Amino acid sequence: MKITGAEIVVRCLQEEKVEYLFGYPGGAVLHLYDELFKQDQIKHILVRHEQAAVHAADGYARSTQKVGVALVTSGPGATNAVTGIATAYMDSIPIVVISGQVPTPAIGLDAFQEVDMVGITRPCVKHNFLVKDARDLAVTMKKAFHIAQTGRPGPVVVDIPKDVTAQLAEFDYPQTVQMRSYNPVVKGHLGQIKKAVQLLSDAKRPIIYVGGGAILSDASEPLTKLVHQLGYPVTNTLMGLGAFSGTDKQNLGMLGMHGTVEANMAMHYADVVLAVGARFDDRVIGNPANYAEEPRKIIHIDIDPSSISKRVKVDVPIVGNVPDVLEEMLKLLDSFKPNPAQIADWWSRIAEWQGKNSLGYKQDSDLIMPQYVVQKLYEITKGDAIVCSDVGQHQMWAAQYYPFDKPRRWLNSGGLGTMGVGLPYAMGAQFAHPEATVACITGEGSIQMCIQELSTAKQFRLPLKIISLNNRYLGMVRQWQEMFYGSRYSGSYMDSLPDFVKLAEAYGHVGMRIERPEDVEPALKKAFTEHKNDLVFMDFQTSREANVFPMVAAGKGLTDMVLAEDL
Repeated sequence: MKITGAEIVVRCLQEEKVEYLFGYPGGAVLHLYDELFKQDQIKHILVRHEQAAVHAADGYARSTQKVGVALVTSGPGATNAVTGIATAYMDSIPIVVISGQVPTPAIGLDAFQEVDMVGITRPCVKHNFLVKDARDLAVTMKKAFHIAQTGRPGPVVVDIPKDVTAQLAEFDYPQTVQMRSYNPVVKGHLGQIKKAVQLLSDAKRPIIYVGGGAILSDASEPLTKLVHQLGYPVTNTLMGLGAFSGTDKQNLGMLGMHGTVEANMAMHYADVVLAVGARFDDRVIGNPANYAEEPRKIIHIDIDPSSISKRVKVDVPIVGNVPDVLEEMLKLLDSFKPNPAQIADWWSRIAEWQGKNSLGYKQDSDLIMPQYVVQKLYEITKGDAIVCSDVGQHQMWAAQYYPFDKPRRWLNSGGLGTMGVGLPYAMGAQFAHPEATVACITGEGSIQMCIQELSTAKQFRLPLKIISLNNRYLGMVRQWQEMFYGSRYSGSYMDSLPDFVKLAEAYGHVGMRIERPEDVEPALKKAFTEHKNDLVFMDFQTSREANVFPMVAAGKGLTDMVLAEDL
């Protein structure tokens, strides 16, 4: 029996066991919306802006092991989605974005609400499709989900003209799909793994450097086993937080631009670096020339061969799925007995660096320090919340002062650094985990980029807790202007802020304004107990001058850190 293209798309989503579809209707996708209306297996979440639809699908994917799905209309609906797509692309998040397109005969004629979605998204997707025949819909959707979640994950766009959603075709959803040009390597090369194990067992100053790939591939368990068996220090990137317990004594904390002294120094002076699902990003190792000054052997495990030796020369490349490679390493290390004496000097050097207490700050009696708010949030949630953040100073404070013991509890935009993601991420995570405590750490700049989603949160009764660290500045911009631009605060001053309490209340939520340090803890407790089932917007009036330290300025090396006491 033949069915319409729109019904085929909905049936495909059902076959993929899609629970939530984040979207916004428009002319080019009305056939699809009509089919969604006729079923109850997939729940449609109406957002208030297409960017938020993609971010919410992205947040859903980050907090689960599933593919996030968004649906947008043609033209401005599609272009509004691009920021969300690029955000997912930079952090390798598996999402499928279905975009409507003008009817096939009108393509290329500057029709109403027409943009070349395939052309626009080509640089920031893992793959994209334009479907011109309803008979190709089912296999294309299968390919889209397959590509999105295998190998190095990423966003896939499926662009569907309106007339294709009206065409009739047989529905046959393939169980498997073979693609000649796409066969990601899973198993690592055994010879390379043996070399890596040998290097690790001989190391005098080793470090295990863990990135977001360890979380995306669900490698947390074998990674923890390996780290404990070796007894070596670990550092995480911003995206890798939670892959290995943040409170474990072997964890040196985050490294990079705002990393701890001990993590950065250990990364710089190590003689053997085991990189697990990380990419030696510019914010992580600073200046590659400076990093190359110290002799060291680098072992790099990654599923994407293009990430290896991209920024630093790698001695032992291992292309493969991270958990599979780590399991092979563990088998070879079965007989390995760590020799604490071999690395005792190394741990004592690390202890010296730890003695600097690089995350220390002073909480005085008059002003709320933003670090203090994050620490109190950690205490009250017992470290068990899903924490979403926007981008800016608050993001760094969240990463520094909220230790994550489990993966998929820390959602933020690392690669693209997209302001506005915090609230949609929190929505996506709350839909995925209805019983979980979800907190969004944001700033007064970031929150205003997708603040309209307070309306979506109201419609679906999401009990999110928004912690706004409000310093009345675009804080990260102000910090750079203070340090490198002679305190010329060009365009960073927010002098016309809304009353966020009234704004939250206008959307039907609970608003709180907290101005004194002694009120921080009671306000948080109240939000998580009395208002457990409400969305609470907490507007913390924090110090205007607080900066994120330690800091490695752009173009500098890891050893050239600015600490708070140096100023």
